[in-house]
Amino acid sequence: MSKKTKRSISTFAILLAVMLLVSIATWLAAGKTYTGENGEMAEVVGASASDIFMGPVNGFADASDVITFVFCLGAFLAIVNATGALETGIHTLVRKLHGKELVLIWILMFLFSVGGTTYGMGEETVGFYILLAATMMAAGFDPIVGAATVLLGAGTGVLGSTINPFATGAAVAAATSVGVEVNMGTTYVIGIILWLSAYLLSVLFVTAYAKKVRANKGSILTAAQLDECQKAYGGKDVTTAKLTGRQKAVLWLFALSFVVMILGFIPWGSLSETMYNAFSSSTTWLTGACLGDWWFYDAATWFLLMGIIIGIVGLEDKGQLMKLIANGFSDMVSVNLVIAMARATSVIMAATGLGTWLVEASVTALSQSGVSAGVFALLDYILHVGLSFLVPSSSGLAGLSAPIVSPIVAGMGWSVETSIMINVAANGFVNLFTPTCGFIMGGLALARVPYESWLKWAWKLLLTLFVVVGVVLTIAMAVLS
Repeated sequence: MSKKTKRSISTFAILLAVMLLVSIATWLAAGKTYTGENGEMAEVVGASASDIFMGPVNGFADASDVITFVFCLGAFLAIVNATGALETGIHTLVRKLHGKELVLIWILMFLFSVGGTTYGMGEETVGFYILLAATMMAAGFDPIVGAATVLLGAGTGVLGSTINPFATGAAVAAATSVGVEVNMGTTYVIGIILWLSAYLLSVLFVTAYAKKVRANKGSILTAAQLDECQKAYGGKDVTTAKLTGRQKAVLWLFALSFVVMILGFIPWGSLSETMYNAFSSSTTWLTGACLGDWWFYDAATWFLLMGIIIGIVGLEDKGQLMKLIANGFSDMVSVNLVIAMARATSVIMAATGLGTWLVEASVTALSQSGVSAGVFALLDYILHVGLSFLVPSSSGLAGLSAPIVSPIVAGMGWSVETSIMINVAANGFVNLFTPTCGFIMGGLALARVPYESWLKWAWKLLLTLFVVVGVVLTIAMAVLS
């Protein structure tokens, strides 16, 4: 029996509501004092009408690097899709993996999680949502399985960040900048425990749901949503089409594009000087930045170039290349509007000082309450989960929180390393579902998974992860302090 069609809450309405709630919070906290970056006393400032009206525009400007990347990625995908190589390749893969599709989920989620724990793979995953949604639809699952493979795979890695310079690295740097010593070996051990625990829980949850969908026991998506997805991606694999030589070349170039992007974002300089020197001049001719020093403008340039090359190789009619680029850009307009709206909240938080005051006031109160190290860890974890809704950026939260929390924890004689991983894990957990995270909302939009459907499907897993992560961090603080 098919599910009834129901109206979905607009993503823009959700993000607008969050921005307005944060603005109201700044009015309530206006006048509260906190210690500024240079040690001076500062006050929380209530968001002005112009801050609110300009919020989406300022969010667009603040996220311009990610937005540019997504536009160029859209052009790249439009060209690849026009060659027919991706669709035929997906069906070929599904045929070859017939009966072993669940193994693919385990492997892909693990690979994404490695990217998450090593270099904070997040925005870089946006291009994979549409690819994995199509692949999982062809395998007899639904787009949620594809979206979950990407989001939970990379997200659990970020939650248990080990050498991620944008999470663990940023928090350690912020702590040492105020004179607090950190044992990196301890942070690695805690990170690995968190990473593997979260990965195993998530992959078991995803595969259990995938089995249910494949057995026709019900998708979380409505009938109308599934029909829309089938029109976009197709249903189960029914084609017997074979890849042409030209399409095989396109797929090799497609894979190369993502491999180079990943290599570009991995911070080789902080991992291996030898590797960094080996890569140092490999891409400076293209973007001006060494492989390993890339950011989103560099990746955008790379994808635009590779899209043109793929078009030359794979398109029979080369004259449609520029039209495909324009169409690819237009396909990403709604996704980029979501990213801009999500960033607006963070811009208002930074402009008003609300985030810094919240951290300082809350952690100071906790440290003076007389609770044990383990209880402090649990309460600090809950605090940072709340803060991460307002500051979804891992490096942003680290820079905001670690310089305040680390000296307090060190002064109490407790484990600074655990406090750093509390910061990292709380932010990683929230970035599995927060609407203020642009790549989540953008990725789900590309996979055609409504945000409320994601929450309805994932809430049991999220609750389990929240508890498990809290227990691990509480035990770590109690044992190491």
